[in-house]
Amino acid sequence: MTEPNAVSVAQKRRRLLAAIVDAGAWIVGIVVAVVLRFEFEPTLRGWASMAILALVAGAAQIVVGYYLRFYRGRFTYGSFEEVRSLAAAVSIQAFVLAVIVIILGPFIGLPRGTVILAFPFVLLLMFGVRYVARLVLERSRKPGEEAEPALVVGAGYVGDTLLHNITTDPASPIRPLGLLDDDPAKRHLRLRGVPVLGPTDQIAAVAARTGATVLVIAIGRADAVLLRRLTDEAEAAGLRVVVTPTLSSMVSGEESPGDVRDISIEDLIGRHPVDTNVELIAGYVTGRRVLVTGAGGSIGSELCRQLAKFGPRELIMLDRDETGLQMAQLGTAGHGLLDTNDVVLADIRDTVTLTELLRQRRPEVIFHAAALKHLPMLEQYPDEAWKTNVLGTLNVLTAAREAGVDTFVNISTDKAANPTSVLGHSKRVAEKLTAWAGEETGMRYLSVRFGNVIGSRGSMLPTFRSLIDAGGPITVTHPDVTRYFMTIPEACQLVIQAGAIGRPGEILILDMGEPVRILDVAKRMIAMSGKSIEIVFTGLRHGEKLHEELVGVRENLERPFHPQVAHTRADVISPDRLDKDGWLARMSASPRNNDTVIIEPVRIGEGAAE
Repeated sequence: MTEPNAVSVAQKRRRLLAAIVDAGAWIVGIVVAVVLRFEFEPTLRGWASMAILALVAGAAQIVVGYYLRFYRGRFTYGSFEEVRSLAAAVSIQAFVLAVIVIILGPFIGLPRGTVILAFPFVLLLMFGVRYVARLVLERSRKPGEEAEPALVVGAGYVGDTLLHNITTDPASPIRPLGLLDDDPAKRHLRLRGVPVLGPTDQIAAVAARTGATVLVIAIGRADAVLLRRLTDEAEAAGLRVVVTPTLSSMVSGEESPGDVRDISIEDLIGRHPVDTNVELIAGYVTGRRVLVTGAGGSIGSELCRQLAKFGPRELIMLDRDETGLQMAQLGTAGHGLLDTNDVVLADIRDTVTLTELLRQRRPEVIFHAAALKHLPMLEQYPDEAWKTNVLGTLNVLTAAREAGVDTFVNISTDKAANPTSVLGHSKRVAEKLTAWAGEETGMRYLSVRFGNVIGSRGSMLPTFRSLIDAGGPITVTHPDVTRYFMTIPEACQLVIQAGAIGRPGEILILDMGEPVRILDVAKRMIAMSGKSIEIVFTGLRHGEKLHEELVGVRENLERPFHPQVAHTRADVISPDRLDKDGWLARMSASPRNNDTVIIEPVRIGEGAAE
């Protein structure tokens, strides 16, 4: 019980001292003004009037400051907010005192300009004391010598904010020695006392000169290509690499620039910063009823979490996986009670239930993320792809049309472009059905197509991690196989953005950067684990492509609204033309990659050659 009281007493003492210092600034300022005005020889009468004015000004400062809560904890001492407010208060006080002295000055032996002359001295003293106090405090809070010496890449806003955090935190695990930035205008810049030591192509040389052991990448909009280059150069120089959060997570308040972490494989292959037009998104989401199918999946749950930020009137999360729904509710409502009507346990294959649900809840916007997605599984069971990806999508579209939905976003995949698999063909039909609904209604019924989403359930990275944890081997289908990658949050940001700019019947294709070789990903993950793991090549699976495509051979692209979203027109197919038997026959007849050649395994890791 004694510790909180002791802290309170210490705070009171500091605030009392601040009041005394500010009052003293007025006293000193007026004395200096009078002495200078009389060339160091004021009269006896002037001395007395000066003393009275100084005491009145000092007392007025304490009263005004207490009333405005300067000395009651309203501001952090020496902060820019306090300095701005203090300057305004002192200016008003100086104006009032100046008017009084101008009127009474000749009668009390004081020059009329006394307060006007004193005013800059008063501000200088108040600001100077605060600056010194802040300087002393920050120097006392610098990281200790035990903190790892670090170089920071990026001398912009993120780098400056990062330096502010770590240079005033004695517990910071890193100690900045210098900055690296490619902007020639910043060659001689110093941020928080930390100098720019060169461009990013001098990482090794600067590290050797300074003795740094850590490289901090503090660029809020760094993409995967830049991160790979910097990481490779840092590792070649023997530096451990850490990274600040993405700009979007900092803007949203989820993370701050000081939340540095070890760079991950997700950063190196799937980081594509997104320019989000919040006004457009809010225009079709805020205050409206929004339904997400497949809400318990990796994409669906992240969509729900991001949509919730835009204040929909109602967010309805639908899935047949009750555990997935619970996780989605945790991400949006902060609880997983599953006893509220924002979660709906239903299957998109069930036409009656789906139609009745939409008739009752009347959603205005639908994001259709429910689908079966595992390519080799659907090659074995193509009927299931037909039931969920084709008929399930048709069920949602039909119910949406009857309920008057005006915006429908179908989540598609790059495997629908020039499809060679059951998954690709089923999602291609779903795109065509969505285009048909858009053409029939004239509403924004559209599809969004993108590649592999990093970290989704059952995807490559979690699988590789499990294999590495188990000691290997890692299985890769082919040494040259490539895929497009994007993180779940960034993919969902672009999906929501696409719903704002898409036109009826379009397919919107997200910009996913350059394709990445799977073998390179496997090697990086093994290197980051520090283990010696074997890589075994199994050959391409039935229906699998060596290189995925985002654009079909007959599709022409344009980018009318967003630099990261391309538009193309989809072919149309009406429900009465759906033919399951003919579709399955085409699956059997279509050309497939079936490279089952087993390539010699290689071992990557400690003491092993690549």
